[in-house]
Amino acid sequence: MTTTAPAPAPTTTKRVLLAAPRGYCAGVDRAVVAVEKALDAYGAPVYVRKEIVHNKHVVDTLRDRGAIFVEETDEVPEGARLVFSAHGVSPAVRESAAARSLDTIDATCPLVTKVHKEAVRFAKDDYDILLIGHDGHEEVEGTAGEAPDHVQVVNSPDEVDKVVVRDPEKVVWISQTTLSVDETMETVRRLREKFPEMQDPPSDDICYATQNRQVAVKKLAPECDLVIVVGSANSSNSVRLVEVALQAGARTSYRVDRATEIDDAWFEGVTTVGVTSGASVPEILVDDVLRKLADHGYGEVQEVRTATEDLMFSLPRELRAGLKESGGSDDRPRPQKRRELPIQPV
Repeated sequence: MTTTAPAPAPTTTKRVLLAAPRGYCAGVDRAVVAVEKALDAYGAPVYVRKEIVHNKHVVDTLRDRGAIFVEETDEVPEGARLVFSAHGVSPAVRESAAARSLDTIDATCPLVTKVHKEAVRFAKDDYDILLIGHDGHEEVEGTAGEAPDHVQVVNSPDEVDKVVVRDPEKVVWISQTTLSVDETMETVRRLREKFPEMQDPPSDDICYATQNRQVAVKKLAPECDLVIVVGSANSSNSVRLVEVALQAGARTSYRVDRATEIDDAWFEGVTTVGVTSGASVPEILVDDVLRKLADHGYGEVQEVRTATEDLMFSLPRELRAGLKESGGSDDRPRPQKRRELPIQPV
């Protein structure tokens, strides 16, 4: 006679599963610190083209310190100092800045720069370049601008049927760095069915931080009644985390910029809450969410770690030279080290 062990009873203790890694990636840290250091070294104002990173809190904080955010270079006084955002810019933007004699600091994430170089390389070899990404996103605009006559943007798997190339044997795909890994691979699968000779990029274009945050959410989501993603609406990687949480088994998932946006109605019938944050989110915003959850009885916090990140990029070359002249330095704490709330690792 065989017996089956009874299924474990579902937990009734309110708890939080906190994803790790989460929050700032190396590229975001580099870009934000670049603006901070520029303000320290040169004083206000320092102009920034577009949002330095896609996070309201970060942009507002830098604005309060004297950063002026503009849409285009023609809004910057001639000869002034301008920072290019982490998302990168096209050659046309660089030429426009040079024409106005702007003193530029390039805070483009090095991983985005890698994709730009891929576009240039494949365009020189006369490939049709299929750029998987979202039309209108600054990163896509910058990458496409490197080779506008060779690049087609493919927004989703459903757009594959509309793609037309000159030579099916000279096609390559590259991608925006902040996409859903699963959706991107589905787009690639459909493209390869249509263009069997399509080449892959030399290495993964979706950045390590985007992938790590999605993997962490996938691990905790099946145990969660609710997953809260901290991040701004225009943050591609934050929006993707909501989608990943739902696809991985979370009952519900919402994105919030800050703790005050959390709706108390979300907690009805909820025992386990997952928490994560996009790659442009400072940890202080996550701390605020955890405090609000504790106020609602979710005081037990367990960290679900799937990777450890210690990558740090050096500051932009132009800024390092300026800091050296002024006696400044690139002193930065390592990511994810600033935490005071009690956490139990799992």
